[in-house]
Amino acid sequence: MKEKLLSSSRLTKQIIASVSDFIIILFSIFLSYLALRINTYQAEDFWMLVFIPFISVLAIFFFGAYRSIIRYIDLNVIFTLIKAIFLAFIVYIIASIILYDLSKESDLTLYDFILEKIPFWTLSLFMGLVFTIGVRLLAYFFFSNRRSDKNVIIYGAGSAGIQLAEALKVSEEMQPIAFLDKNTSLHNTYLGGIKILHPKKLSRLVQRNKVDEVLIAMPSASKYTLRSLLKEIEEYSIKVRILPGLADLAQGKVLVSELKEVDITDLLGRTEVVANKDLINKNIKNKVVLITGAGGSIGSEISRQVAKNGAKKVILLDSSEYSLFAIENELLGLFPKENLYAVLASVTNEKRVSEICEVFGVQTVYHAAAYKHVSLVEENPFEAVNNNILGTKVCAQSAINAKVETFVLISTDKAVRPTNIMGATKRFSELILQSLSNNSETKMIMVRFGNVIGSSGSAIPLFQKQIREGGPVTVTHPDVVRYFMSIPEAAELVIQAGAMGEGGDLFVLDMGQPVKIIELAKRLIKLSGLEIIDEETSQGDIEIKFTGLKPGEKLYEELLIGDNVSLTEHKRILKAKEDSISIERIESYLDLMKGAEERSDIPSLKKILTDAVPGFLPEEEIVDIVYLEKNK
Repeated sequence: MKEKLLSSSRLTKQIIASVSDFIIILFSIFLSYLALRINTYQAEDFWMLVFIPFISVLAIFFFGAYRSIIRYIDLNVIFTLIKAIFLAFIVYIIASIILYDLSKESDLTLYDFILEKIPFWTLSLFMGLVFTIGVRLLAYFFFSNRRSDKNVIIYGAGSAGIQLAEALKVSEEMQPIAFLDKNTSLHNTYLGGIKILHPKKLSRLVQRNKVDEVLIAMPSASKYTLRSLLKEIEEYSIKVRILPGLADLAQGKVLVSELKEVDITDLLGRTEVVANKDLINKNIKNKVVLITGAGGSIGSEISRQVAKNGAKKVILLDSSEYSLFAIENELLGLFPKENLYAVLASVTNEKRVSEICEVFGVQTVYHAAAYKHVSLVEENPFEAVNNNILGTKVCAQSAINAKVETFVLISTDKAVRPTNIMGATKRFSELILQSLSNNSETKMIMVRFGNVIGSSGSAIPLFQKQIREGGPVTVTHPDVVRYFMSIPEAAELVIQAGAMGEGGDLFVLDMGQPVKIIELAKRLIKLSGLEIIDEETSQGDIEIKFTGLKPGEKLYEELLIGDNVSLTEHKRILKAKEDSISIERIESYLDLMKGAEERSDIPSLKKILTDAVPGFLPEEEIVDIVYLEKNK
């Protein structure tokens, strides 16, 4: 019956509620008669029996109480009922007094009539309120007591936790069974009928299989606090979801749909430094800005920040039609359409890039276009040379010719003592800028950093996908370590570093402490509520498999070639001094690379890059897959 009533139409529920109210108030009046032992009935008494319930129902409808859902009743609804019924009785009392004064059929004076009726009016009003509200409260407990598939614990008994608990009641997806909070003054008290416990009680609840998920409702918590909290919870191998930060909640109420899975930024606990607005504005505000590779992970985020920070014009350049369309479409909501330009072109197209710089009067270039996937580049080395090296040369020279003020190259930690073609091509790109900066009015600046979280092809999204699919989770090597930074932070630091350069500067972003990939994989599995399969007993949910390092892949990455590094005005940006070569040698190497490509001569390419890039130790497996197929 409960399910049938809940699934009925809204109109049906409103009719049932109004009929119930009519009968309840009618019943209250009869009880008042009995309680006061009134044995004589007059015509007005029978008129009253219908009038008061009818006026009460109309008043309740007028005040909107029938639009509320009974199983989510709150104080506002109760207050509305009190106002409606009180108003109905006031109307009846006034009408009774007027009719009595007009009739003159009784020997009682008006004053005596009122004194005689006050006990009855008061008792009827009181009983009408008690029964109307009481029935609704009974309905609330009856209909809201529905079993949920998931029992959850809310970590954080603050305002966000309270809102989340209420949202869960509405959604009926989960049943909150307790709050956890470190505030000792709250322990063993109740909040909305839910008990508040010490966080140490979590282990007992997990052991008794009473909890399916932990929901963290602490939007104002720092990254460090959140990281420590996850460290405490992960040993229980229980699924954890997190309420977004305060900025994400500022526009609306807490919703169950806003709970997010634990991601790598939560595990790292990296505190992002507030940006220096002067540095952000220097190369962007009221400037014409060109972003190459604008559809990529870093390029798209730089594009967003450029659009948000008052650029005069934004030119998006990418060779991928879909990626360019996606970022242009997104930025149309942030930036005036008439000042946003999407250019479909390759950075190797010298005529096209030169035209863009000249025609638009570009003042700042962020050069993010590059092939970056190590294994793919190992199999297509000449494409990497064309895109990463020649593309950088074309863009930098075009910027110089057009008298662009600042040119910023986005580089990588893989450029330091590279073991792969990708890293070697990026280091050679740095050498190009260093050589061109000597006789250029355009400030040539390089910014080097490690992995960004969530970039296309990175390991972490792959881990999360593998966990959702039941595994196995694939890790290349048990000892591999990497630096990590969020995409927005990396883009913000790139912009600020570019503003500090004077020409030929190489900046290195402080990536914090390197992280073991295997440890990240294990933590993500445990915080998804799953157990890692034990090798000896084969017990568990998710297996971790080691696939071996890919060609050209390192166990660890470095950010500096030497020790010549100095601090800057920004605590997360360092300035490095590294050796450079002349523009004549650069041109000579470029000619040799073109010749090697014409001959499809991989050994010659390796030798050229080894000679040009100090510390480059290429893998023997470097091949061109097209060349191999052709020569089978």
